[in-house]
Amino acid sequence: MKTGKTLAGALAFAALGAGAASADTITLRIGSGHPNGPAVYVTDTANFFVPEVKRRVAEETEHTIEFVEGYGGAIAGVAETLEAVQNGILDIGSYCICFEPAKLFLHNFPYYAPFGPQDSDQQMKAVRAVYDQVPWLTEQFTAEYGQVLLGLHGWDNYHLGTTDPWDTVEDLQGVKIGGAGPNLPWLEYAGAVPVQSTLPDGYLSLQTGVYNGWLMFPSAYLGFKFYEPSPNYTLIGFGAMGVNALTMNQRSFDRLPEDVRQIIIEVGRAYEDQAGQSLNAAQARGLAGLKEVGANIKTLPEEARAGWAVSLAEFPSVQAKEADGRGMPGTEVMKAYLAAVADTGYAWPFEYTIE
Repeated sequence: MKTGKTLAGALAFAALGAGAASADTITLRIGSGHPNGPAVYVTDTANFFVPEVKRRVAEETEHTIEFVEGYGGAIAGVAETLEAVQNGILDIGSYCICFEPAKLFLHNFPYYAPFGPQDSDQQMKAVRAVYDQVPWLTEQFTAEYGQVLLGLHGWDNYHLGTTDPWDTVEDLQGVKIGGAGPNLPWLEYAGAVPVQSTLPDGYLSLQTGVYNGWLMFPSAYLGFKFYEPSPNYTLIGFGAMGVNALTMNQRSFDRLPEDVRQIIIEVGRAYEDQAGQSLNAAQARGLAGLKEVGANIKTLPEEARAGWAVSLAEFPSVQAKEADGRGMPGTEVMKAYLAAVADTGYAWPFEYTIE
C-alpha cells in the first residue's frame, strides 16, 4: 500500500474535474490500487471497460468520453480505492473487496467457503446469483458508501507458493505465509503462521523472509514474479473467488447524461459477464508461464485436500454468524452461496452446511 502518498497526491489530481461534462466531452477518473497487467480485473478495466465505454458513447450518443487512468496505486492504494470513490477522488474504481474487511465484510463471502468452484466462470455465475437473490449486497454500496456497483470480477483459482519445498501439510507447521486477509483462516489447519499483506509488497517480503509463502493464483504469482524468491508452487485448489468490484461515485454517475449512464451500466455488466472466461484464460497462461520459467509445480493429493476442507467445516457458519452479529444478512448470504454453487454442478470435497 502507498497510503499517505497516494491519497495526498490524489487530492491535487481531483482538480482535473470528476465527471465534468461539456456539451460534447465528459472526463472521468478511473483507477485501482493494483497494476494493469498482473491483476486481471485491472487489465479488464483498462482494456475492456474503458475502450468499450468510449466506443459506445462516441457511436451511440452526441457526446465523447475521456478517461484519466491511474492504476497501480497512482491515485489510491489497494485499501484506499473504496474510500477514493466515495470521496470523489476517483469517479470509478476497481478494487478487491478483500482489503475492506470491516466495511465490506459480508461481500467477502466466497472466501468463507474455500475449496469451491475451480472454474472462474462457475464462480462468477454463483456470486452473481447471490447478489441477485440478496439485494442488500448491491444496495450497501449506495446506501453506505455513495457508489453504484457497475460490475463484479474476481481472482482465478488459488494455490500456494512457498520459498522451500514441502511434501505433507504437516511440513507447513510454523511457516509464515502471506495472504490478503479473508483467506488467512485457511491456513489454520496446516498450522502455518498467517501474515496479512498485499500483492505490491509480496516480492520484497518473500525475498527478505518477512514470510515464506503466498496464498496466490498463478496469474499473479507469475505476473508479480513471485517464483523468483519463492519457486515452489503447489496446486491446492482453494477455488476461484468473485471478490472484486467496479464501482462509480453516485454523484458523478448522476451528473452524466441519461444515455451515457445507460451505456456505463451496460458495459459494467458486460465487464462482469466476461470475467470468468478472462480469469480462466489467465489461470492457464499463469500455469504455463510458471512451467516455462522453471517453477517447481506439484499437486496436493486429493486425500490431503479433502482433509484440509474438512478442517474448515465450521468456517462458513462462523463467518455467517459474525455477519449476522454486525447487522448483515450473513446466514442468508452464505446459504444462498452454497446453493448457488450447487446449482453450477460443482462437487465440493466437503459439503458445508450453515447452522
